Formats: sequence, structure tokens, C-alpha cells
Amino acid sequence: MSPPSRSHRLRVAVLLKTNTGGRWILPQVDELRGRGHEVVVILPAGDGPLTGELRRRGVRVAESPFDFRVGPGAPVGLLGLRRLIRRLDPDVLHYHLLASAFAARAATVGLALRRVHMVAGPAYLESRPIRLVERLLWRLDDAIVCGCQHASNRYGAMGCPPHRRPVASYGVNTERFRPDWSAGPRPDDHPDPWSDGHGGPAYAEARAKARAELGVADDVFLAVMVAYVYPPRRLVNRGRGIKGHDVLLPAWRRFRSTHPKAHLLIIGDGWGDAGETYRRRLLDRFGVAEDPGITWLTGVDDVRPWYAAADVSVSPSLGESHGAAVEAGAMAVPSIVSDAGGLPETVDEHSGWIVPADDVPALTDALRLAYREFEAGRLPRRGRAARSLMVRRFDNRRSAVAVADVLESVVATGGR
Repeated sequence: MSPPSRSHRLRVAVLLKTNTGGRWILPQVDELRGRGHEVVVILPAGDGPLTGELRRRGVRVAESPFDFRVGPGAPVGLLGLRRLIRRLDPDVLHYHLLASAFAARAATVGLALRRVHMVAGPAYLESRPIRLVERLLWRLDDAIVCGCQHASNRYGAMGCPPHRRPVASYGVNTERFRPDWSAGPRPDDHPDPWSDGHGGPAYAEARAKARAELGVADDVFLAVMVAYVYPPRRLVNRGRGIKGHDVLLPAWRRFRSTHPKAHLLIIGDGWGDAGETYRRRLLDRFGVAEDPGITWLTGVDDVRPWYAAADVSVSPSLGESHGAAVEAGAMAVPSIVSDAGGLPETVDEHSGWIVPADDVPALTDALRLAYREFEAGRLPRRGRAARSLMVRRFDNRRSAVAVADVLESVVATGGR
């Protein structure tokens, strides 16, 4: 799809089921507004962090009458959402996350607007019942912007033609996530210090400070996993937590039994009450509190210092798009990722390792390989390759341009 002339000002409504997360829509909103389009974001009621940030930027926010939950009040909520969308009268409705997609499709049947679904995470496509439903409902979308190639392939298997399932990653802010972030903003023409082989004094200082806070010496191998703990879902991954904490923890126990000069840092709260309950179950099941080789931090607002401290990032997910691997890579940290979802897209042979999902022995072996390179002093080279890959392929400003192009094209052509 080629974008039309930008002389036509569009009315774009963005629908999202959460006002807590979802900050990844911000570059897209900025790009659309920068092109002169009118943008309104429809979010659940309440003063969540995303609501506050959008209003701070001067973006109009509308409260959704539908709470994105299935229950006796759902029909009334969907009718209210329909009335709101008719009143806003957008040229295109752009929705993220599956619950938002279901709501958007149901509330806009028969309305004269274009619909663009953006797939944040493809895990729901691993569920056969959901795939059966989605095989029919995707046809209501004029385009499906897939956050990873894996999601696009999944929709292709359901009969969606290539021109209606373009790929555009949510990406990562490679200016905010960079090894020397603590030195302050860089001019646009300032060279990336990691392109010529070193990270500079700001990086070294940040790394030393974070390791001191952890009580981890510089000669200790430090692995980090950054992920919310999502509660198990009955229809996905046979009722197991999606991020793979229950894969990493036993693999780490095996690995550290022969590599005592190693430490695992896990960063992430439980997502909601159910997620926190599951997180506490993991703590008890794997004896995390009694293990001196593991630190689990919650309530972390800025993960960059901890990436600076780390030697390798681990993403053992059972299914997701790109996850923490793009943040880690932008911070020049190599990654070990599972082969689930879009994760294999985030590393190459120079920047990390790919292991089979849900395979404890394979993950243990990958940790051993990373440790050997740590001892040999080769991990920084992989880190530089990871940083380069993120800048080339996953910068969220470039992704925002691609998404805006799709929205403009869909309005001009209908995406057909």
C-alpha cells in the first residue's frame, strides 16, 4: 500500500483497552499529529498514566463507555461505544490489543469508516478456539498492522492477503534506550559511541553504580530478565504464564550449580492482582527468597540502569512479539530468546542466541555459551551488534512513520 497525499487532513480515533500500559502508541500519535491529522484516543475511564501523558501532550482523550469486559453490561457498553464513535466521526478507527479489536468490530458494524487493527502481541493466535473466531473476524478489518512477521504469517495462514497484513514493529526508542543515556540527550548529528567499539565513561559509571546497588562485583556474570508477570490464561499455553519465568528459574538453578560466579536479576511486578498472585507462587515454588544467586525487583520505573549492569538479557517467553529484547538490544545487551512468536526476529547470529521455547536444558546450554563469551571478553562485541540491529530495524520513530503510512493508505484505498 502506498500512502496518499498528506494534504488531506484525517480524523483518526485510536482505541485501547488500557489506560495503564500502552505507551507504545505515543510515537504513532505524535507522527499522525505531526502530519496534521486530528487524533483522539479512546481509553477506559479513570486517570491512568497513559491518559495523563496524552493530555500532557495536548492529545484529546475520550472515555470509553465500554469497559472491555464480557458480562451482563457488555451490550449496553458496546452501544455507548458505538454512539461515541459516531459522534467523533473518524475517517479511520485504529485499535490495539485483542479485546479492543473485538469491541471495535462489534461497535462499528455498518458504520462508514475504515478499521485498522494493530497486533501488539500474537500470543492469542496460539489458541485454536481464538484462531477459529479470528479467521472470520479479521475480514472486518481493512488492514491488520502486525507488530512482528510471525503475526503476519499467522494471519496469512488464516487467509488474509499480504497487502492487508503489513508488518510494523512497535519498536523501541533508541535515543532513550542507549548505553550512555545518563550523559543526557545527544544532538541528532552526534555519533553513536557504540558504533566505534566503546560505550564511554557514562556507560561505565552507570554500570558500576547499578552493580554496587545489587552487591554484584564486576567479574560476576549478570543475567537480567525484564517482564511483567502475567497470570496464566486458560485458552493460551495450557494455562501457564506466558513470559516463561517457570522455564528460566529451573534453567538458572542448573546453570548456577556449575557457575557460582553468576547472578540472575529479575525485574517485574505482577500484572494486576492475579499476576501478583502468580508471581508469589513462582517465588515460593522456586525458593527465590532463599537463593543468594537471584534478585527479584518490583516497582522499577526505569530499567535502563539495570540493563547497563547486565551482561546478557533473557527472554524465555512462550509467546509474544518482540518484548524486552528490543530494549536490551538498544542498551547494547545481547539476548537469549526463545523461538516463540516474534522473538527470533530480534537477534541474529552476531547479537544473541535463539533456543526452543519451554526447553529448560536448551536454555541452560545457552546460558553456558553466554558465560564462556563473558569469560573471554566477547560479550561487548555482541552487545554492539545488538545495538546496531535495533537502530537499523526497530527504532520506534521509523515504525511510527510506517503505521501512519498504512492509515493514510487505508483511507485512500480502503486497504483492498
